[in-house]
Amino acid sequence: MPIEIKAKAGQSGTPLNHFWSECVGAGRAGEGLRAAWQKQLRTVVKACGFRYLRFHGLFHDDMFVCREIEGRVVYNFQYVDELFDKLLEIGIRPFVEFGFCPGDLAAEKETVFWWKAHGAPPKDFAKWSDLIDKTVRHWIARYGIDEVRKWYFEVWNEPNLWPFFHGTKSQYFELYKVTAVALKMVDTQLRVGGPATSNFVPDARFDGEKEDKACQRATYEAEDIDALNWRPIWVEQFLEFCAENELPVDFVSAHPYPTDWALDEHGAGRRLARGVGATPRDLALLRSIVNASPYPNAEIHLTEWSTSPSPRDFTHDSLHAAAYVVKANLESIGLVDSLSYWTFTDIFEETGAGNSIFHGGFGMINFQGIVKPVFHTYRFLNMLGDQCLERGNGFIMTKCSESGRLAGLAYHYPPEMMKSAPGSFRAGPRGASEEAVRRCQPVQLALEWSAMSPNTPVLVETLDMNNGNAVEAWTVMGQPESPSREQAALLREAATSTRKEFLKADAAGHFALNRPMTPCSIVLIQQV
Repeated sequence: MPIEIKAKAGQSGTPLNHFWSECVGAGRAGEGLRAAWQKQLRTVVKACGFRYLRFHGLFHDDMFVCREIEGRVVYNFQYVDELFDKLLEIGIRPFVEFGFCPGDLAAEKETVFWWKAHGAPPKDFAKWSDLIDKTVRHWIARYGIDEVRKWYFEVWNEPNLWPFFHGTKSQYFELYKVTAVALKMVDTQLRVGGPATSNFVPDARFDGEKEDKACQRATYEAEDIDALNWRPIWVEQFLEFCAENELPVDFVSAHPYPTDWALDEHGAGRRLARGVGATPRDLALLRSIVNASPYPNAEIHLTEWSTSPSPRDFTHDSLHAAAYVVKANLESIGLVDSLSYWTFTDIFEETGAGNSIFHGGFGMINFQGIVKPVFHTYRFLNMLGDQCLERGNGFIMTKCSESGRLAGLAYHYPPEMMKSAPGSFRAGPRGASEEAVRRCQPVQLALEWSAMSPNTPVLVETLDMNNGNAVEAWTVMGQPESPSREQAALLREAATSTRKEFLKADAAGHFALNRPMTPCSIVLIQQV
């Protein structure tokens, strides 16, 4: 079925919120002190328009924020100051994740990740409350209350998963209470939220105080997991608890990975990907839950999301993932306030360093600074206008309300591709995703713009298997490990070399484009 796009300069549209660029993720705070990390962040902020950055490890021992010395709590904000100063200089604000515990406050130590995060509740909630108070007051003194009021404050990360929180659901709810109260005691306009759980499940495994893995069997044995009733974890109970205790909830957060597992090290299930429509369905359900709750005006921030929750999934590097990301985002317009891609960089060490320059890491830029196809997805999305003129299967048409500039985006996510999202869980052999894409058929793109000024210039930019695709360029090069400096420079150039065509409207102000789109290709058409 062809993708048909028609637009007329001057036609009216509806407001379009760029929720896809509201927030992006990174690994941990300590990684943010590196020059290469900061250079890559500057690149994605400039190209993709990200406004907030979320990461783990704010209070980890390598940031030295809080230690007990001879029975006295000592605070040290020098490392955090260095990181936050740099974020604001680059032009992005922190989406603060309060976690994990400083070692000296943690009930247990070294529970998760190669860098040994202390994923356990504090052994003394009063000391945790003081940590929150001292940290936030320090930020206000350094950056000013008007600036800090623009930030978001999320309580913990994925407390439903045992490696991240060696406690119970009730303990997390109490942690949220203590944190929210401490934050609002500093300033009532500071924004707090949770429960930051991962991900959606169709069974009762998280209904109790701790995960009951026996409940997973029905899910793993289901013939069609998409026929099951997938729901967010703890969200409804969390909102009920907060209402009963008169606690603030300025935003609700969750991590809707479209898979039946939440963490590589977690469980022993089938590890299957859900249907390609899982994300917009999940977001619509979450919106309906919040609307019907005691907090209908709470914002909704999905503070982690990707094609899968594995940092070793080759599809993260692929053109297939880029097409899926644009499809999921455009089909989720109007449902939430942010859908935060996890992560912007492969400088990311939850399981240590990757064994290959393209190891399936979460990042939209690899360790060597080579952009992946999904980087172009977010760059293209950022070029859209702030008014939607029309959207349909495989496209969106927009304009800028200030300049009137038209911008359209078309993508070809082949119907003959596997019905599930491209989460492969250590897929092998490498290249399976690319081979699946090559077996698919092209689709015809037919675009018509009218009522423009005569000879208006138009830029058509295409991302496909052979243009702007870093892994394909690396494969043609022979997959060198590790690439020489000259090879790395060539790969960086190939990765940014999307196909650009500078065209123009005719003398009557009419512009037409009629051509086939190859599988998983994305085309940006913009008036320049």
